[in-house]
Amino acid sequence: MTAMDAWLARFLAGDTRALARGLSWLEAADPRGAALLAGARAAHAAGGPAARLIGLTGAPGVGKSTLADRLIEAWRGRGARVAVLAVDPSSPFSGGALLGDRVRMTRWAGDDGVFVRSMASRGRTGGLAPATLDALALLDVFGFDVVLLETVGVGQAEVDVVAVADTTVVALAPGQGDDVQAAKAGLMEIADVFALTQADRPGAERLARDLRDTIGLRDAVGAPAEAWRPPLVLLAAGAAAADRPPTVAADGGVAELLGAIEAHGEHLRRAGGDRARRAARARLAVALRGQAAVQAALDALPAERWEAVADGRADVDALAAEALEAALRGLRGAEGRSNGAPPPADDPAGAC
Repeated sequence: MTAMDAWLARFLAGDTRALARGLSWLEAADPRGAALLAGARAAHAAGGPAARLIGLTGAPGVGKSTLADRLIEAWRGRGARVAVLAVDPSSPFSGGALLGDRVRMTRWAGDDGVFVRSMASRGRTGGLAPATLDALALLDVFGFDVVLLETVGVGQAEVDVVAVADTTVVALAPGQGDDVQAAKAGLMEIADVFALTQADRPGAERLARDLRDTIGLRDAVGAPAEAWRPPLVLLAAGAAAADRPPTVAADGGVAELLGAIEAHGEHLRRAGGDRARRAARARLAVALRGQAAVQAALDALPAERWEAVADGRADVDALAAEALEAALRGLRGAEGRSNGAPPPADDPAGAC
């Protein structure tokens, strides 16, 4: 048995240390990550993906991590196994994640039914990290019932999560700036569910009114009758009972949010949209892999090749074709490694 066979056996047996090691390999672009994912997918080919993938996004400071913690609590109360992949800002010194999300979810450290992992954004805009899609696929085949993807704080143009999640929850809070942002394009257009967090704070009623007006615009411009109408859920998940406004349920609105997420999932299943979203996820994965390969090939070109183009001694299209050919060679090599070529040896008993 090879070292990779041993890691795969541990992964398929439900060993979270093997899962953690696989995620580390994927984040580091280590070929062993692709090999582990390919082996796990092959072992589960008949069953297909099973996890429900929920995206949680919004601007920094709206309370996404607190909301994620309460959602975990609700899902665990129903017996669901939950994984959280939290994309954190990268440290400017180490390049790693700042781990703010894991700090807020420490109460689940002793629960075998919860797995929380932070992933550094590595400076990528869009709210996700370069290895996010493969990491989500690995969490899926591990057998979780729900995978919650919490993005790094995003703005109007950073909406990658909509191409990844089955259901996207956009969290907003009062006091985060111009409330007219609720009527603008970008982030506001990707929501399947709006979560107005910190509904106990001043300005919450005004923001709720603006959001309802924004949602109503869909009907005003003639949205199809069968189209999903994003609900607005008011939350005060971190507020004491005495501070909760009467518009928020006793549990802080978490059960209502969970119901809205489940209703959207049922809507997708009836309309066949769940398959469409998984196809969009696969398309994004292919696009990101191709872009990364081309960028790596461009970075590997020697300086004299760029100088030749600048001096007119080489053709731009010829250099682009050279980079594309190098990218294709790299991708074919990666395919060979994930389909059985032995990756570098590693001790399966080592630390993750």
